[in-house]
Amino acid sequence: MQPPSLTLFPNWSREGFKQQSLRQVVRVSIGGTAARFKLSNRYGSTPLRVAGATVGRTAKGAAVRKGTSRALTFGEEKAVTILAGADVFSDALRMRVKPLESLTLTLYLAEPTGPATYHMSASATSYRAAGDLRSDESGEAFTDTSVSWYYVAGVEVRGGPVGRRDGVVTFGDSITDGLASTVDADNRYPDELAERYAREGRPRSVLNHGISGNMITFGTVGTGESGVDRFKKDVLTEAGVSTVVVLEGVNDVGLSEIPGSQVPDVSVEQLVAAHRDIVRQARAKGLKVVGATLTPFRGAMYFSERGEVKRDALNEWIRTSGAYDRVVDLDRALADPADPDRLVPAYDSGDHLHLSDAGYRALAEAIDIDSL
Repeated sequence: MQPPSLTLFPNWSREGFKQQSLRQVVRVSIGGTAARFKLSNRYGSTPLRVAGATVGRTAKGAAVRKGTSRALTFGEEKAVTILAGADVFSDALRMRVKPLESLTLTLYLAEPTGPATYHMSASATSYRAAGDLRSDESGEAFTDTSVSWYYVAGVEVRGGPVGRRDGVVTFGDSITDGLASTVDADNRYPDELAERYAREGRPRSVLNHGISGNMITFGTVGTGESGVDRFKKDVLTEAGVSTVVVLEGVNDVGLSEIPGSQVPDVSVEQLVAAHRDIVRQARAKGLKVVGATLTPFRGAMYFSERGEVKRDALNEWIRTSGAYDRVVDLDRALADPADPDRLVPAYDSGDHLHLSDAGYRALAEAIDIDSL
């Protein structure tokens, strides 16, 4: 979750909602017999009143499969008030959910919400319409669209093997977030990782905690708290997880190189200290922690030779320090053999930093899933 802002994409976070229905599609990674939704008002300045909510099986666009829309409750009540800075879980809704199935959540926000806690780069379409359309399954009235998520912070699927605790958290910046992947195609690398497990007949929960623009050492106005500071809130609060994959630091290397940037210069020593801090936090919670080397970015808008020296130094530390339980060498897996400081052309979305759909797939394939 991120504080409301106007950043890379036009969004509704600063204006919020009033007498509107908000419809969002989320794909789960594992199946079960019940699901509950986590809603967040982490960055709200006033209580958030949700007048009601429904969940249905996703059809096309904003449509819900006929006859599947059901009311969601909170403490057996249809409405809920979420205090500023707080999160709430809905009651578990009994429904059989398949691995990799998409669910459509509709919130009716009758009262003015004020600026909204949101996630900027969803790589998924959200829909908005006037009035209370919780039970509308056609989706025809939902003509306003956004590529951000609002308030929805997670989905917990229950009813699998008792005591299962093998979820994987992917933690990082826009490369984890899936920026530049095809919208509504679920081609982010954590999606591809979940698909690998499902194809092998052993579905495993994969959680995406990537935030585009996020830095591991410092927070910024547009992307929220630093990786070190948000790790406790975003990762250590997740139930049923055993492993975290950390891929973060390229924004720390690059953002300060933009002319006129207000982002402080970050040293290799600061980057290493931040990674060690995250390893310490993960281990204290009993999690296996996997470090991923930073991917090539020559040609990106904030590339510099000075930044490349830092990237190389951090990557060498990740490979050789022994700080991480496992290492995934994405630098070498995605580098162009003709110029190892660049992405393989087929893996490049075109901005020389973010990956194409093929690149995100290759990233997921580079991970030894048996080691997670």
